[in-house]
Amino acid sequence: MDVCNGFDPIVPDAPDSAKLLILGTMPSVESLNQSFYYAHPRNAFWPILSALLGQELLTVEQKIHALKSAGILLWDVLASCERSGSLDSAIKKPLANDFTWIFKHHPHIKTIVFNGKSAETLFRRHVYGKQNLPSDLTLITLPSTSPANARLTLEDKRLLWQEKLSDLL
Repeated sequence: MDVCNGFDPIVPDAPDSAKLLILGTMPSVESLNQSFYYAHPRNAFWPILSALLGQELLTVEQKIHALKSAGILLWDVLASCERSGSLDSAIKKPLANDFTWIFKHHPHIKTIVFNGKSAETLFRRHVYGKQNLPSDLTLITLPSTSPANARLTLEDKRLLWQEKLSDLL
């Protein structure tokens, strides 16, 4: 088992501009190696965000700028865990991030989007009811953008993400 530590959140510059929180579970081995979110070349996250935001997102700088400009806060449910490989099913000893802090500093966030069912499950198990969260949150679970989620094509994933998020962006 390897100890995995997540990344700091990508946060819009102005606290009142954050309107949406997208949560994954824990960065993949490839993301940890590259020190950036969704770095696996077959992960659909950045192609989907690129389509939703209508701009090319190739560099880390472009990705960070696009998220911040769109009012999207990007983070993971877990701060750390033990895991062999990248599969969410291999997570052991999960430790949740501090969401009380996020909502204290970004009170305009009313929607949490989970990148996959595992992110939602971990959030409900380790955060919901255990941390001080706003009572009026909307929770949306979307298909995982991970290449391990091979039951949907990139286009199917993009369409489902677009259907749920187009009015929020």
